[in-house]
Amino acid sequence: MTLPGKYYVRLLVLLLTAAVFISACSSAKSPSPEDEDLDNLPEFTLEELAEYDGKDGRKAYVAVDGIVYDVTDSRPWKNGEHNGFTAGRDLTEEIKNVSPHGVSKLRNVPAVGKIKE
Repeated sequence: MTLPGKYYVRLLVLLLTAAVFISACSSAKSPSPEDEDLDNLPEFTLEELAEYDGKDGRKAYVAVDGIVYDVTDSRPWKNGEHNGFTAGRDLTEEIKNVSPHGVSKLRNVPAVGKIKE
């Protein structure tokens, strides 16, 4: 039994949609702090963190929940600024309570340290 052409097109669209969905669900992501060995990461004081403001070629780091993230290569953080936030600071409250995407985008950037207690 042969199917008419329109069924082949529908089947192809369905298969492509499924492939895209599966690919999106299984795409690799940066390890979360829970996946990383935080004991081996360097510690930063808030004063040291302030040096990583993304200005004049410096790296851009932000801290959230005691973890320091490198946002230098994240396009939205060009020159250490993003939507009114500035790098070199602990942005826990801002990221968790003001940012529309919360902490979810931190999966896309590496954890490079932790805040000294």
